[in-house]
Amino acid sequence: MTLEKFKGIIPAFYACYDEAGEISEDRTKDLCNYLFEKGVKGLYVGGSSGECIYHNLEERKATLKYVAEAVKGRLTLIAHVGAPSTRDSVILAQYAEELGYDALSAIPPIYFSLPESSIYKYWTEIMESAELPFIIYNIPQTTGYNLSMNLFKRMLENKKVIGVKNSSMPAMDIERFKAAAGENFIVFNGPDEQYVAGRVIGADSGIGGTYAAMPELLLKAEEFVSTGNFEQARSIQRDINDIIIALCSLNGSMYSTIKEVLKLRGVNVGSVRGPLEPVHGEDLSKIAGIKELIDTAILKYSR
Repeated sequence: MTLEKFKGIIPAFYACYDEAGEISEDRTKDLCNYLFEKGVKGLYVGGSSGECIYHNLEERKATLKYVAEAVKGRLTLIAHVGAPSTRDSVILAQYAEELGYDALSAIPPIYFSLPESSIYKYWTEIMESAELPFIIYNIPQTTGYNLSMNLFKRMLENKKVIGVKNSSMPAMDIERFKAAAGENFIVFNGPDEQYVAGRVIGADSGIGGTYAAMPELLLKAEEFVSTGNFEQARSIQRDINDIIIALCSLNGSMYSTIKEVLKLRGVNVGSVRGPLEPVHGEDLSKIAGIKELIDTAILKYSR
């Protein structure tokens, strides 16, 4: 299969709620169309940014369905199907395949500290349940497990494994995974704070939780890297990082801050689900300033 469809800016999709805090079909599709119009390559649906661990099975299936209805065939769609149980992960994998998703992805099992043999079995059972290609998701800061080279190489023996979304902070991990897997394999940069560094050291693409807040800037960063304009690439990464620091500076979850920013950008996707905390109090008055940071950076690089 061609891997070109997976190369580009792929925002991690946010959970979209109505005013009662339930999954909203209309708001999910609004966000899909907004990102499509911005020019992103695809969407990573149902991952950390999608608050997946706070959704039941039917809610996760609903989001997968609404996204597919909105942009299937127009954007590359990757379904994150990692769940606390293998059973639920398999159900989500099979449902994503029915909906026409382009690939599956999953974090390792969470909560219990499991041996690598269990992680391998978990990922393998997901892959065996559907015919879609599979993307490993390595995010040790939330799962407590950092993908080892031994397990990575073992996973590569399965031809369905086409990529790894690497969200560990050392950029060297990206280089090592790319060196081990070769060119016919996609390494996705995970940490948004190092998008440029990740691309330069070997990442083919990027999936990130702040992309949808400022897709114009990530698209421009990719343009600078892919054309070899590294001075501008370094400059835009500094501006992106200033924005990320601002997004993480308020009370509440970073995602609640992003969603407040999106409201000012014309897309209402609701708030966040507890125990994630919404932005509140005096911090609400700071949202406009963060939006201004984004707007100023967009203008700076559009000249």
